[in-house]
Amino acid sequence: MRVSLVLALVGALMATACRSTDPARQESSSRPAPSRRPNIVMVLVDDMRWDDMRAAGHPFIDTPHMDRLARDGARFTNAFATTPLCSPSRASFLTGQYAHTTGIIDNTARSSHDLPIFPLALRRAGYRTGFFGKWHMGNDDSPRPGFDHWVALPGQGEAVDPSLNVDGQRVHATGYTTDLLTDYVERFIDRPSEQPFLVYLAHKAIHPNLVQRDDGSLAPVAGQSGGFVAADRHRGRYIGTAMPRRANAFRPPLGKPALLRQIDRLPAMGRETATPDEDIRGRLEMLLGVDDSLGRILATLERKGARDDTVVVFTSDHGYFYGEHGLNEERRLAYEETIRIPLIIRYPRLAAAGTTPSQMALSIDIAPTLLDITGLGPDPAVQGRSLVPVLRQNARQWRSSFLVEYFTDTVFPRIRNMGYVAVRTDRYKYIQYRELSGMNELYDLRTDPYEETNIIDRPDSRPTLQEMQSELQRLLEATRFPSSTTAGPP
Repeated sequence: MRVSLVLALVGALMATACRSTDPARQESSSRPAPSRRPNIVMVLVDDMRWDDMRAAGHPFIDTPHMDRLARDGARFTNAFATTPLCSPSRASFLTGQYAHTTGIIDNTARSSHDLPIFPLALRRAGYRTGFFGKWHMGNDDSPRPGFDHWVALPGQGEAVDPSLNVDGQRVHATGYTTDLLTDYVERFIDRPSEQPFLVYLAHKAIHPNLVQRDDGSLAPVAGQSGGFVAADRHRGRYIGTAMPRRANAFRPPLGKPALLRQIDRLPAMGRETATPDEDIRGRLEMLLGVDDSLGRILATLERKGARDDTVVVFTSDHGYFYGEHGLNEERRLAYEETIRIPLIIRYPRLAAAGTTPSQMALSIDIAPTLLDITGLGPDPAVQGRSLVPVLRQNARQWRSSFLVEYFTDTVFPRIRNMGYVAVRTDRYKYIQYRELSGMNELYDLRTDPYEETNIIDRPDSRPTLQEMQSELQRLLEATRFPSSTTAGPP
């Protein structure tokens, strides 16, 4: 009896010692797997801003299904991409890791077959797993480990009549890509099975209709119209409607010396360089097709009686500029318009309907959240946190800052050599350019939400600057940012 008691005490102590010291991980402590794990539907839109839906305050866009999802679930009001660029962000959603950890740091062709993506764990646990849409880590659209069913676009993919890789076979489809992908998703959900399922739907929309080369540069789709291509039923819906703009639209980027550089005789930034109304209108009309798609998927779940047993996640890889600071498609930068993303999570068994959590949620939080909900987490390789405590409204501690990173590429001359590491807190943002000397930026988001006044050189900002620099260094070390790339002029 005494030996048994000692062994039990030792086992308890060892279990306690092995627990994570991360407060968020402690709060979302692993639970026994439910008798039947929930289904998962993950919808990832391309380039959608956090405010591109009526539920987030847009004045006129028709997004009834997004709005309904927000009413029925939790809509995060402070959700962010840790790298506001397509390929790195997609890798982060799938792995729960920063770009400097995944190695997917830009849009050039890079191998992604060996990434530790969360669908691998779900498949091993008995899930049917399906990928649909835009993998977009290079142009290789061949099936990836972790998925039973694979329907992928090569690279950026086409908005109309797409070429698809369907389980390793080339299929040339006819129709609007958003609708076609949704057809595949509906058939996958409807397939008779006792297994729970994962749907990972990564839309082509609302990205412009362009082909991406292996070096990351872009070109028109052969034989198709370029720009933002909406479904025929939505095209022209908002012609004549004034496009909404934030207060910092069209204004030159004063106090942003990196953007004020004279490069290749490009025009000074302002109204001339800002996103035109025509592009914003095209994006919003494309988004109507995404909302239709969401509505069809939600209806399919309800028809199958799976509504309450399915986790639905709706989000975007990053945002987009609507002319703020005179910017257009340069969505790699660390300003609010591109790092903020929509995020809605509906799971009636966990998230109260109509809640709007204000905690900072990140793209790297989705993988650990889904692993936690399904009883499979946490994965020690994950750098994000489970959002389960936030969804339960009992998160006792949460992050007070996070890291944003971007590695220089050559697609847009305007932002040449503007690779950066940045830290954002509830109040401040500090951007440190890694290749430019004396051009860093510091903003007080409480008094300057549009990031128009760089306070980095103000004497009274020196203590704040030092605190933000220290916090940035802490985050770089905590996330094991490669020391060879941390050097950045102060």
